[in-house]
Amino acid sequence: MPTAASDEAKAKDRLKATIEQAVQIFAEKNLRFTELRRKVFEEIASTQESVGAYEVLDRLAKKGTRLAPISVYRALDALLEAGVVHRLESKNAYFASRRPLGRNGRRPIFLSCEQCGCVFETDGEEIFAAIDAATHEAKFAARVKFVEVSGTCQMCAEKAGD
Repeated sequence: MPTAASDEAKAKDRLKATIEQAVQIFAEKNLRFTELRRKVFEEIASTQESVGAYEVLDRLAKKGTRLAPISVYRALDALLEAGVVHRLESKNAYFASRRPLGRNGRRPIFLSCEQCGCVFETDGEEIFAAIDAATHEAKFAARVKFVEVSGTCQMCAEKAGD
């Protein structure tokens, strides 16, 4: 049976790998992964949930880094541009990409659990193809960048069934 210490070690390893992936993506896109961007990204990537900009500000302040909100928003803009974080429009909150855009050539849809707040990504290429076909038929120039679905994740559904 896993211990809390082993779970914490696994979480640290996942965070480290996620940060390394972000560094690589920034380098591939010829963007700077500044210390501020790294700090903001670490706060977002350290959880499976979506995090608001002011929550990031508060978390950083508790660690001794006091910033103006505009600094966090600028860092978030760069992280969004690189595709290492996504924004949940319904919550005006951000989460770290588990499948950075363009890395596998497929676009994800976002699944947001209303119970625990976790955000998941799954392949949405068929959904985007259907949207593209419908908008083409309607002669409509769509600017869809994401599809967000709210509901209940498997873990929360199983807990509710206990």
